[in-house]
Amino acid sequence: MAKTNPGRFFEDYAVGQVLHHAVPRTVTTGERALYHALYPARHALYSSDAFAQASGLPQSPVDDLAAFHVVFGKTVPDVSLNAVANLGYAEGRWLKPVYPGDTLRSVSEVIGVKQNSNGKTGVVWVRTKGLNQRDEVVLDYVRWVMVRKSNLDTPAPETVVPDLKHALSIDDLTIPQGLDFSDYDFALAGEPHRWGDYEVGETIDHVDGVTVEEAEHMLATRLWQNTAKVHFDLTFRPEGRLIYGGHVISMARALSFNGLANAQMIVGLNGGAHANPCFAGDTIKAWSEVLDKAETGVPGVGALRLRLVATKGGAPFELRGPDGKYKADVLLDLDYWALIPI
Repeated sequence: MAKTNPGRFFEDYAVGQVLHHAVPRTVTTGERALYHALYPARHALYSSDAFAQASGLPQSPVDDLAAFHVVFGKTVPDVSLNAVANLGYAEGRWLKPVYPGDTLRSVSEVIGVKQNSNGKTGVVWVRTKGLNQRDEVVLDYVRWVMVRKSNLDTPAPETVVPDLKHALSIDDLTIPQGLDFSDYDFALAGEPHRWGDYEVGETIDHVDGVTVEEAEHMLATRLWQNTAKVHFDLTFRPEGRLIYGGHVISMARALSFNGLANAQMIVGLNGGAHANPCFAGDTIKAWSEVLDKAETGVPGVGALRLRLVATKGGAPFELRGPDGKYKADVLLDLDYWALIPI
């Protein structure tokens, strides 16, 4: 009997399957230090215990996206080891902050399958939950991936496409217990802009750019124990090692500090698409659009729904061409909710 894991292929998935992913991971303060070394992440709530405590939290949490990457990485050997591409996200919710010392594990349920017309690949939808050492769900999200078939003669399964929300409402979001921005220190946070300063439809050019190098993206992907072959093995993808999509997300989020320094906590992921592949040598830039805003009922805390777009050096505020398709220089189109002081 073979003892190695070749990964699942499209025909190995069925709606209702529950996948318990291996290797729980205890997150330490080293995670934050390395995350901040990889990305220009400067949001104050994730940089300072004192700032977090002044905002009602017991200490500075691990960056929301770092927690997402840990949970995501666990799923790769079971969900996307043989993936052609990670296609999108929906219904993502951060339910509890993750603190140094927490141990995270992941569980996924297959909620949809659809074979592609070429008969060589199919799309698999999974809902993943990240749990801590107390079996509390700290985040959950849906993603869908295109996966190769191993046996092209395997009959196509019955198509099941899940009915997913276009966007989470403010009532779907969970505000961390104790969070209070009533005495928020704008000087220490880095910008004076609060909830009322942003208008729906406003666009923000985040100005800065970072050129991606092979070493840093491979370090990041290994950090989160993501074993997808396309990120490491040039014999698997001779045209170049594909940059992990989460690396692009984190880089764009970090760049968004310039203009959105007070959009502190990510609490909802409405949708996301990796529009075009990213390779080493590409320069990531970012811009945002305010899609919606809402009050939360928590002291001093408002919410912005933001579109975050990463490009490989393209002009800001250009998303799609005349044909309705993403422009060739667009890497990421992410729709999320963030908490910001009122």
